[in-house]
Amino acid sequence: MKVICYGDSNTWGYDPRSWLGERYDAGSRWVDILAGKTGWEICNRGLNGRSIPREAVTFPTDTDLLVVMLGTNDLLEGAAPGTAARRMEQFLAGVNLTRDRLLLIAPPPLEPGAWVQEESLPAASARLARLYRELAAAMGIRFADAGAWGVTLDYDGVHFTPEGHRAFAAGLYKEVFR
Repeated sequence: MKVICYGDSNTWGYDPRSWLGERYDAGSRWVDILAGKTGWEICNRGLNGRSIPREAVTFPTDTDLLVVMLGTNDLLEGAAPGTAARRMEQFLAGVNLTRDRLLLIAPPPLEPGAWVQEESLPAASARLARLYRELAAAMGIRFADAGAWGVTLDYDGVHFTPEGHRAFAAGLYKEVFR
């Protein structure tokens, strides 16, 4: 099975404890953990700082599953949850794959921390999850809420800990194989 994981720094595997923006080792990144558990060919298309694209992105047509987890950076940059959800709808509508091959994941809610000092952000990220659920239902695509998977965030309130990556991989595995 060919899978593309398209997301931000949490997909890429950013280690917030590093000085120069380094990644966790492969054994501590959810994408690599999932690949090891399933044997799938998984392409990590995570990128630090990625927001929801405003233009179409083309994916290989032989992709069996496109996993999309974005929205955190949009909120951190000041977008309201409704705005982020509309951007996601436009992005997903432009994806060149059939809807049965799309999985939209709501990121875990932000927590107060070094990068999350605005009091409204945790509630905004929880609201985004509800809007994504509604969006996925309206578009006929699969949905998962990573906020239900026990993903722990590091001191910054944004990035997964190594344990959080393992919890995310386990939650996604259960979602795909339920």
